[in-house]
Amino acid sequence: MSTNKIRVTVNNKVYEKEIDSRTLLVDFIREKLGLTGTHVGCDTTNCGACTVLLDGKPVKSCTVLAVQANGKTITTIEGLSHGKELHPLQKAFIDKNGLQCGYCTAGMIMMAHWIIRKNPEATRDEIREAISGNICRCTGYDSIVDSIQEASREMIPEEEEDLVTRQRGR
Repeated sequence: MSTNKIRVTVNNKVYEKEIDSRTLLVDFIREKLGLTGTHVGCDTTNCGACTVLLDGKPVKSCTVLAVQANGKTITTIEGLSHGKELHPLQKAFIDKNGLQCGYCTAGMIMMAHWIIRKNPEATRDEIREAISGNICRCTGYDSIVDSIQEASREMIPEEEEDLVTRQRGR
């Protein structure tokens, strides 16, 4: 078994760990760091439940080896809230019923965060297209789109960009 030492910043905290070179990023996040908000839904890159932000860009963490994240910044669902205060996306998903069973929610919210940072005034069709790689079996997507649009009215793009920049340590 080949191992590598990696150094990553996850949700504003620096971690240095010795890991098996074959460890997937999702397994590293869940098993080595104990951050279980990121879910494993399919293990085949289809569902998007494991979506996290890697240097500010959404990735399906079941498709990335943890060693590929060496030196990078990762934001998980746990990194969005400020203490016990919910992030506007988390609040909107609750208020607009953008979740039911909740399994896809973390990945959906991480993708939504990226969408809003990229295009705060995205149309319903643009949002649907952007979340097409995230599967939800419960909601029918209308309430998810409603949630994202609601959050986009609450989020201040500069603050969200600062969140990502702070986590990168720049």
